[in-house]
Amino acid sequence: MVLHDLISYEVLRVIWWLLLGVLLIGFAVMDGFDLGTATLLPFVAKNDTERRVVVNTVGPVWEGNQVWLILGGGAIFAAWPAIYAVSFSGFYLAMFAILFALILRPVGFKYRSKRESATWRNTWDWLLFIGGFVPTLIFGVALGNVLQGVPFRLDNDLRIFYDGSFFGLLNPYALLTGLVCVAMLVMHGAAYLTTKTEGPVNDRARGFGSISAVALIVLFALAGVWLYYGIDGYAFTGAVDAAGPSNPLMNDVARSQGAWFVNYGRYPWMMLAPALGFLGAIGAFVGLRGNRPALAMLSSSASVFGVVATPGVAMFPFILPSSEQPGASLTAWDSSSSHLTLFIMLVCALIFVPLILAYTSWVYHIMWGKVTDADVTNSDKHAY
Repeated sequence: MVLHDLISYEVLRVIWWLLLGVLLIGFAVMDGFDLGTATLLPFVAKNDTERRVVVNTVGPVWEGNQVWLILGGGAIFAAWPAIYAVSFSGFYLAMFAILFALILRPVGFKYRSKRESATWRNTWDWLLFIGGFVPTLIFGVALGNVLQGVPFRLDNDLRIFYDGSFFGLLNPYALLTGLVCVAMLVMHGAAYLTTKTEGPVNDRARGFGSISAVALIVLFALAGVWLYYGIDGYAFTGAVDAAGPSNPLMNDVARSQGAWFVNYGRYPWMMLAPALGFLGAIGAFVGLRGNRPALAMLSSSASVFGVVATPGVAMFPFILPSSEQPGASLTAWDSSSSHLTLFIMLVCALIFVPLILAYTSWVYHIMWGKVTDADVTNSDKHAY
């Protein structure tokens, strides 16, 4: 027996669908509060010292958190090459905008305090805001477009043709899901700030976070209702070979109302995802209003987990549906790498993901505690 035959092709595809979800959720939870904190920066901090406090809550950890984004991109490239090809080429301008905004973060952290000029520092504060708000909004917009179907098609040689445009991505439903993402990560960033700051910054963060938690509940519910009544989902209309070749043109797919909600009836346990999204936001609101930072942070993390997982489990096994050619939709059953590749990658993941979790935990243990005004004004300490 060949070693990789110990795990069937079908099971490996499910495992890598789950791992992709774990990596994307890991990015949303870990780097999400960085993005949310940057979005809140100009609003929760009113003077230079307060803004330095906010910057120093995430400055030492954001690079490690961004590892989850790199891992997610790498997993898509290696485990789901067709999905990588369609998404990274079709969403090219959107991806470029995200990367440009993300580049502002390290530059802003390093250069903000290099000059005493108030104009200089204020400019970098707003650039850091852009570096948090723009990726958050675009990630949400991208998800909204995926739920509606991406305008791509495949010819008989599996060549990809993308017929959409950047401004076509900015449709009403996608903008709504973008706002869901903004509300979610602002809430998450505010919850993080309550664990790392004190005084006026903490008070303002609790205020903005409470508003964002309520907004998330309303917008998340609205997005679900709109998805059910106003947007067609995708479903197989014929037999599917879960261990078949990676050729989406071999499947029959059709669009129908409510198709994205079929899994919830078929597998009731999947309802845990949206329930966690709502209950976590409620818990975050209670924690923020009651000045209970641990409850706020844990609940916010649970809400992020639930909100991100909700479309994932609703769409399974679809990953990237096609609005122009439904039969070319990319799913977990027909767009993965080979059996051997998935097995080798699984072995590597089992080795390196625990290492990443270990050093991340160690860093947060070392950096535990609140950032105070004295920490950023004391010249004996390194601070941004």
